[in-house]
Amino acid sequence: MVKKIAVITGAGSGLGASLAKKYAEDGYHVCLLGRTEAKLERTTRDLSTEDHSIFTVDVSSKREVSQVFDKIKENLGTVDVLVNNAGVGVFDLAENLSEEAVHQMIDINLKGTIFCTQEVLADMKEKNSGSILNIVSTAGLAGKKTETVYCASKYGMRGFHESLLVELEETDIHVFGAYMGGMKTEFWDGIFDVSQATGLMEPEDVADIIFHNAKIRKNLNVDQVVIKNH
Repeated sequence: MVKKIAVITGAGSGLGASLAKKYAEDGYHVCLLGRTEAKLERTTRDLSTEDHSIFTVDVSSKREVSQVFDKIKENLGTVDVLVNNAGVGVFDLAENLSEEAVHQMIDINLKGTIFCTQEVLADMKEKNSGSILNIVSTAGLAGKKTETVYCASKYGMRGFHESLLVELEETDIHVFGAYMGGMKTEFWDGIFDVSQATGLMEPEDVADIIFHNAKIRKNLNVDQVVIKNH
């Protein structure tokens, strides 16, 4: 029996690593994508199975993304679940953000989501099945101080997600969006101090909610979920 394949971007830490565990436990061959091989290797140590693959990739590069997805299809088969989780944030007043920071957030958060999704759509349409999970953040729902460009990238991601829902509504492809608040992950290292970090959500809890809500069920569809801190 051919195993189903789940591809998770930003799988080196935090929510991506937690979601990788969920899909591994559910019997998927998990493809871990990220920029740093050492972090991806670290994630594999917590997986319940040896049935996984690692691919280093910069999701903001269309060429790199295409190469990785070609390898996955060639060596493992077509993708059943894509989790667009890779993201980066630089937080400061709008006028203080560097050009590099602006490019980085738009390129990884928005373009990365688009490029990865483009790679799976043809096969999912051909099979008329599959799931695309867009990990957006509550920054895609409301503007926030010192998060102007981060929010802009996430609003863009939300626009892509909602348009994709409409584009695929006549198919059996499941498109799911997660809008969650801050979690206790490396994302906030150097940004929040210890006291600020104590109120953040556990990525395992958020992964659990996303995984169960994104599951395909008969005559039922959850197209988005909002998960907020107390």
